[in-house]
Amino acid sequence: MRQLTALDAQFLHAESATTAAHVAGVAILDPAWAPTGLITRQALIELMRERLHLAPALSLRLTGVPFGLDHPYWTEVADLDVADHIYEITLALPGDEAQLAKEIARLHERRLDRTRPLWEMHLIQGLTGGRAALYAKVHHCAIDGVSGADTLAALLDLTPEPRVVESPAPPPETTVPSPAAMFASAVTRSMTHPVRALRSLVRMVADLDTIPVVAALPGARAMAAATRTIWMDSGEMPEMPSLSAPRTPFNGPISARRHFSYGSIPLADVKQVAKTFGISVNDVVMTLCASALRSWLHERDALPDQPLIAAIPVAVRTSSAQDTVGNQLSVMIAPMPTDLACPLDRLRVMGKTMLTAKRRFAGSPATWLSELSSMFPAAVTALATSTVFRLASIVLPPINLIISNVPGPQLPLYLCGARVLGYYPMSVLTDLSGGVNITCFSYDGSLNFGILACPDRVEDVWRLMGHLQEAMEELMELAAPAPSMEGVEGMEAVPA
Repeated sequence: MRQLTALDAQFLHAESATTAAHVAGVAILDPAWAPTGLITRQALIELMRERLHLAPALSLRLTGVPFGLDHPYWTEVADLDVADHIYEITLALPGDEAQLAKEIARLHERRLDRTRPLWEMHLIQGLTGGRAALYAKVHHCAIDGVSGADTLAALLDLTPEPRVVESPAPPPETTVPSPAAMFASAVTRSMTHPVRALRSLVRMVADLDTIPVVAALPGARAMAAATRTIWMDSGEMPEMPSLSAPRTPFNGPISARRHFSYGSIPLADVKQVAKTFGISVNDVVMTLCASALRSWLHERDALPDQPLIAAIPVAVRTSSAQDTVGNQLSVMIAPMPTDLACPLDRLRVMGKTMLTAKRRFAGSPATWLSELSSMFPAAVTALATSTVFRLASIVLPPINLIISNVPGPQLPLYLCGARVLGYYPMSVLTDLSGGVNITCFSYDGSLNFGILACPDRVEDVWRLMGHLQEAMEELMELAAPAPSMEGVEGMEAVPA
């Protein structure tokens, strides 16, 4: 039995009446590839029973510490029946994309039952063209983006014919601490917490200039630079730009309602733009998002005259920890050049900004997210987190939104014989992080975007998806080679 880390527990504490802290994804399926031409709930149940051991996070449930004095523990559910977590629904006619997105948003609004393993799957029948969809969600305290992709991969195959999976080895015997033992451990940890908090504070000092709000405090940048020079011997580090988030319609208290839109962009087009301008694919993704957000805000006469501030999750999971449950991530904070009218300027500035952020991230431990989560006792964070999030959204939002980009396989995959046509990820909205979240996942030649929003903040989420696709067309025009002048020498100019 393992205990949640402070960062894992933070995702639990963030939940409230208006926040559901699970990550999810929607796979669009073509059942025509399956042997029977159908994908059924029963086939999905049988697949999950056969491969559950390949996704360890799905067989665990939370066990709380008496009086909430410490972070909960994960305990194995030996008699788990996966059928209790798998559901099936059918869309009404015509079963188009808008209907699917509406149904997905409704499912995403609902929080998971903490008395059970924290996951659900919903098989959705009735899409146009004979297609189906699978919506799956897992609590963020159990997985991050990388482990979530690994969990999904455990269910998928390279051919319509399912691969043979070895039976699981007998699980090792584990001893579950008694409530009394957990209580005693919690009391001991509470007594030693000031020492651990001080260590976390010391480790955070080197990253003060990368933490939103804190970076703007007088002397924060000088203190961070001095700490790195004295204690880390990290040499000269690039100076971070201003990380002050402007007010936008995205920011402020959110409601419990959600809207969802999704769409795809050819990955080859993104790579062509990246190659043409000597930047990375992720830099192009960030530019697309900046352009789309600028267009959406400009339409509503709400465009700030300073850059938006985005939080970009970064996986720090090592190869030796691929199967561990929980989160191993940090975050980069970067300005987005939404204040620049010229698309070429936005592209170039975004590339330079991301290069600075990456160099800084590579040169420092970038552990401030975990350290910040460890600063206060478990009982305090459990009670205060959601309240602090809401107050911060009203007084001074630290960021405008979260943008995630998770790389995926570039070949077709199959689920119960059905071909996966596309996979669209979804993440978490909180008062603190803003009322819109953009997540993308590359798969089989496409860059697939999932946009989640609180309708109180972003009502027309499909328009934002449209702006992303328009931004890609704009960049492709910039990356197009200049017209050849061969064969036109000697032609007279036509008067204007």
